Order: sequence, then C-alpha cells, then structure tokens
Amino acid sequence: MPRIGLITSGGDCPGLNAAIRAVTRQLINKYDAEVIGIRNGFSGLVEGSFEPVSLYSVSGILPRGGTILGTSRIDPLADPRAIDDIKSHLDRYEIDAMVVIGDRDAIDVSHKLTKHGLNIVCIPATIDNDIAETGMCFGFSTAVKIATEAIDRLHSTADSHHRVMVVEVMGRETGWIATYAGLAGGADIILIPEIDTSIDEICSLITKRHARRSFSIVVVAEGANPVGVERLKARDEEISHQHGVGECVAREIEKRTEVETRIAVLGHIQRGGTPTSADRILATRLGVKAADFVVSGEYNVLVGLRDARVRSMSLDTVAGRVKKVDPDMYEIASVFFG
Repeated sequence: MPRIGLITSGGDCPGLNAAIRAVTRQLINKYDAEVIGIRNGFSGLVEGSFEPVSLYSVSGILPRGGTILGTSRIDPLADPRAIDDIKSHLDRYEIDAMVVIGDRDAIDVSHKLTKHGLNIVCIPATIDNDIAETGMCFGFSTAVKIATEAIDRLHSTADSHHRVMVVEVMGRETGWIATYAGLAGGADIILIPEIDTSIDEICSLITKRHARRSFSIVVVAEGANPVGVERLKARDEEISHQHGVGECVAREIEKRTEVETRIAVLGHIQRGGTPTSADRILATRLGVKAADFVVSGEYNVLVGLRDARVRSMSLDTVAGRVKKVDPDMYEIASVFFG
C-alpha cells in the first residue's frame, strides 16, 4: 500500500482545498493508498508535523478558501542540516513520495529537494498565474473575479465624485491580475511590471479623458514601477514600507492633474473566500492527475494545464522561471486606455 505525503506551501489561494480533496480521494478510492498530511508547508516537513488525511477529512472542503493543511513561506534547505531531519521524518512515517501544491517558491523548493533524492509531484497554485509552462493556475480566476467586482463598484463612486480611482492589485513580478481584471472591469489605464510606462503618459491620458468624462480608473499591479514615480517615493519620508506603488501613483496624479484622486488597495482580500467554479474544476483536474502520476512513479514533475490539457512537465524546465504577461493580451487591454 503506497503512502503519500501531501503539502500545501507558499501563498494561499482559492482552490487549495479542492486540490487536497481531489488528490486524497483519488489516492484512497482508486489506489487504496494512505495519505499523510504535512502541516503548515515545508516547516511541517522539517518539524515532523504529520497527520493522516482521510475521506472524512476532505468531506465538505470543496467550496472553502484557504487550506486545511496550513501553509508557510520557508526554504527548509536554508539550514543545511534540515535535509537530514526531513529524510528522518519521511523514513519514520514510511512515506514513498509527496504531492506538493503551491506557488513558484514551493516549486523551487521542491525542485531542490528532488536533488536530495526526494520523490515529488507538484501542482501549481497561485493567484499570480506566473508559473512557467502552465496555461492557467488555479486561484487566478477567483482573484480576477474579486478584483473585477471591486473595479465595478469603484466606477460608480468615481463617477459620482468626479475622481480618479487608483486600484492596487497583487502582482509583485507580473501583472496577470491587473491585466485581466483591468480589461474585464473597463480600466482606463493598467500599469504592470512587464511594461514601462511614465507618469507623464499616465497623466496625459487622464487629462485627455477628463475633457470628455469626469472620472478615470487606474489599475496598478503592486510590482509596477512607472517612470517618474520612484523619485517621488524616494523623497517622501511619509511613505513607509507599508505604502505601495498605488499610493505613490495616486499622489503624483493628483499633484500633476489637479483631479481629486483616491487609492484602493485590495491586498489579501484577493486570496480569500470561496473559489470560483473554474478554480474548483481546474484544481480537481490537476489533483486527480497528480495522484495518478505519483502512484505510477512519475516523479519530479509539475502537473499543469497546457494547451487546454493536463500534462506533466519536468521540474527542471519550470523551476526558477517566471511566466510574464502575454504582450498581445496587454495590447488588447490598451485599446481601451484613455
């Protein structure tokens, strides 16, 4: 009887519980395997915080956000001695292989662990949708839905008060959420890390728009770095590390255009809540196939969606890479700027 470890690691996202449920049910019902949950991401792997996961454990978790296993953001190999503890815990629980569900950090750590002889199958899970070689990551659909709904609501208040509303969304290295939610929500300007935009261009678009419309919506990915805004950030001592690019952009827009400007930072609300049906379905598809791969011995792979089909990809081709926003998609969104 195979015994499989199950971990969720990295930033949480909607759909993690759907994936946990799918992996567990496929392993138990089809393969008569034992599933051992590893608590709180890789920290639980180092500490030996293991517990059985049963069919009862995963009953009713499909619509729930977060992860019943808990998660964390640590690199267990930061301490060279940790690998011995990890192997000792896995041997003690007689775990043959692990399924790791998580973001880019989780995949990178998993890749390093495979070099120490661990057998791992990864499932991509992130609201950022930035994992290389994958068409879509679960968690992204829900985050875009939440951000789009926020933009929809901000339209009416921006229109009523004749304001510019700057909406900051998650996306430190990539602008997937900003691009998709901005396009779906009718944003007038979208700022993302992949595209260089100057504050002069932004203010020019807003000035032209306000000659015919009384409000504007600007969507900003948290990792965007518009030219001319960083200098403001550097010289303003009142802006602490808690204030992001959205506030800097809003202040500069108001100063240059003399149009009242407000900032809305969506933050972690994008990570929480009930996953969309699309995220539940994708998480389930990936979870079932990951269970198949781990039992068949196809280790050290990522199970992801590519060309609308679930495929396995070597971790060697995925780890350490970032999937950037498709320039064609941003070009489509830019048709509606101004």
